[in-house]
Amino acid sequence: MKAAVYEGPRTVTVKDVPDAKIEHPSDIIVKITTTNICGSDLHMYEGRTSFETGRTLGHENLGTVVEVGSAVSKIKVGDYVVLPFNIACGFCQPCERGYTNYCLTMQPKPGMAGAAYGFAEMGSYQGGQAELLRVPHGDFNALRLGEDAAERQVDYVMLADIFPTGYHATEMANVEPGDQTLVYGAGPVGLMAAYSALLKGAGRVWVADHHADRLRVAEEIGAIPINMADDDPVEVVKDATQGLGADNGCECVGYQAHDPQGHEDASLAMNGLIDAVRFTGSLGVVGVFLPEDPGGREAQGELEAQGKVPIDFGLMWFKGQQVGTGQAPVKRYNRALRDLIAQGRAEPSFLVSHELNLNEAPSAYEHFDARDEGWTKVVLHP
Repeated sequence: MKAAVYEGPRTVTVKDVPDAKIEHPSDIIVKITTTNICGSDLHMYEGRTSFETGRTLGHENLGTVVEVGSAVSKIKVGDYVVLPFNIACGFCQPCERGYTNYCLTMQPKPGMAGAAYGFAEMGSYQGGQAELLRVPHGDFNALRLGEDAAERQVDYVMLADIFPTGYHATEMANVEPGDQTLVYGAGPVGLMAAYSALLKGAGRVWVADHHADRLRVAEEIGAIPINMADDDPVEVVKDATQGLGADNGCECVGYQAHDPQGHEDASLAMNGLIDAVRFTGSLGVVGVFLPEDPGGREAQGELEAQGKVPIDFGLMWFKGQQVGTGQAPVKRYNRALRDLIAQGRAEPSFLVSHELNLNEAPSAYEHFDARDEGWTKVVLHP
């Protein structure tokens, strides 16, 4: 089968690899029809993680089931399914509590938690930017789709990660109807956080970034864009709220945050939110931060290389703010969000800028990584 394989920093090739196969009776094999390039993939693509060369990328995956293991009873051959990027067992303590993002069974390293397709430090599982994908515990992990799955793949594939992740940011930020919410980051996850806040009935949603093309998309869905090349988001929000600040905020940037001039500062978005969100407000942090950043020493400094970010904790404490962090437990949200899509209440495909063949993955990574004009979200079709 063909797959997009990581060969080293900023090098992806599409080549033949061994076919995915059943390895356990609970496995299923999915023929991938739609798979996304995620902003998180770029951390690995740029060599800023421990991701191994020779592995297949891709954790946002959708397709049809072509084979099931002998222990699989619910999922059938021919089903259209979308796959949470979290690989979970369903029966360990975190899974039983709904934290499938911190599964202990599927993470092979003692003292670690959480597994994912084609992702650094989250098991050796291959990614889905390929023609076939092995899915462990298929009955638990695969979410079946309805009769409109084939026609609406570009909507439903967003359930694998970015739609639930954006929604998770708003859950941790306690976004409620009428709230005023500030989102840092107009990448795919930031746009999904803004979209989720608006779906929840937020009265006003600001999105801060310095990429004009992405801010235009934010404005198209009803958010208020703040171009950081021209304005300070903190001042804009405070001016609009009589100095009180937003009710809550979402950090959708992560450890490679940088200013309009390109200078990296992992604390930029966090400190902006701490300042801009009111006393007793809540922050939801889904931007990726890591305990170790191999590229952080050169890009930012020694502390950042160790995952230590100089946030303004004193101000956060003084303001009595609550902070929620971490990857999204996709299964907690994906069924309800699927139904919103099926009912026409949500159309997350609005952010897709490019649909390409799998063979075009190397060029797609290059353009998406460069944040080239108009490259807001890339979908690949093997």
